Amino acid sequence: MQRYILQRFVQAIICLLAISVIVFGLVRLTGDPTMFFISESSTQEDYDRIHAHLGLDKPLYIQYGVFLSQVARGDFGHSIFMKRSVASIIAGRLPATLELSCTAMALSLLMALPLGVYAALRRGSLLDLVVRTVAVLGQSMPAFWLGMMLILVFGLYLGVLPLGGRTGPTSVILPAITLGYFFVAGIARLTRSSMLDILDSEYVKLARIKGLSERTVIWKHAFKNAMLPVVTYTSIMFVAMVGGAVVTETVFAWPGLGQLVIQAVNWRDFPLVQGIVLVIAVMYITANLAVDIIYAYLNPKIRYTR
Repeated sequence: MQRYILQRFVQAIICLLAISVIVFGLVRLTGDPTMFFISESSTQEDYDRIHAHLGLDKPLYIQYGVFLSQVARGDFGHSIFMKRSVASIIAGRLPATLELSCTAMALSLLMALPLGVYAALRRGSLLDLVVRTVAVLGQSMPAFWLGMMLILVFGLYLGVLPLGGRTGPTSVILPAITLGYFFVAGIARLTRSSMLDILDSEYVKLARIKGLSERTVIWKHAFKNAMLPVVTYTSIMFVAMVGGAVVTETVFAWPGLGQLVIQAVNWRDFPLVQGIVLVIAVMYITANLAVDIIYAYLNPKIRYTR
C-alpha cells in the first residue's frame, strides 16, 4: 500500500506539470491582455512598455519557467486586473464555493442514498419507477433552467428565499438544490444498480440463510459493499461541483470560483486563470488518491500490487 501511494504521488506531480503546461498554453490563445490597457491614441512604445510590465515580452519558455518557479513556492503570481495576489483572491472566493458544494453534496446524499436503496429493494414497483424518472429528469434538465424556475417560484412568487447572492444561511438553499439535483440523479441510479448487484450475490443469500434479519442483511452487509462505486463517484463529483459550478454561481450571482474564472477568462487574466485551474486540478488529484485509499479500507480484498 505504501509503495502504491508513493507511486501515485509521483504520478500526481507529473499530472500537475502536464496540466500547468496545457493551461499555460491555452490561456495565451485567448488573446493579449495588453490590448485592454491601450487606446486608439496609444503608440507602439506605450504598447511595448505595458507588454513588458506584464512580463509578456519574454519568450514563452522563460514565462513558463517563471510561472513554475512561483508555483513551487506556493505563489501563483498577481492578478493583472485585480492587482492582488492570485492566492489571496482564490482564498477569498474558495469558502463560498466550498459552502455551496458541501451543502449541495449533503442534500444529494441525504436524498439519493435512501432513494437508491429502496428502489433496489422494491424493484419494478411504483417507487422504483419514480426514482428512475427523477434520475432521468435530473440528468437531462439544464441547470440554468432549473435555477431560474426556482428563483421564479420561491424567490418571486412565494418570496420565501433570496433571489441570489450570498446574503445569509438561506441564500445557499436554491443554488445548492440547483447544483445538487444533477448529482441526486446520478447517485440514486448508481446506488440502485450497485445494490441490485450486491443483493444477488452469494454472500447476501448466505446471510439470509443463516437467519440474519433483513435489516442487518441490507444495511450491514449489502449496503457497505454497494457503496464502493458510490464512494468513487461521490468523491470525484464533489470536486466536479467545486470546479463546475460556473452556471449555478452565475445564475444566482454566487461569489465563488466558478463566477471568478469566467471573469478571469473574459479579462484574459493569465495568472488568475492558471491559479484557479491548478487549485481545482490539485483537488481532483487529491480526491482520486483519497478514493484509492478508502477503497482499500472498505474492501480488504482489494490489493495494489503495482
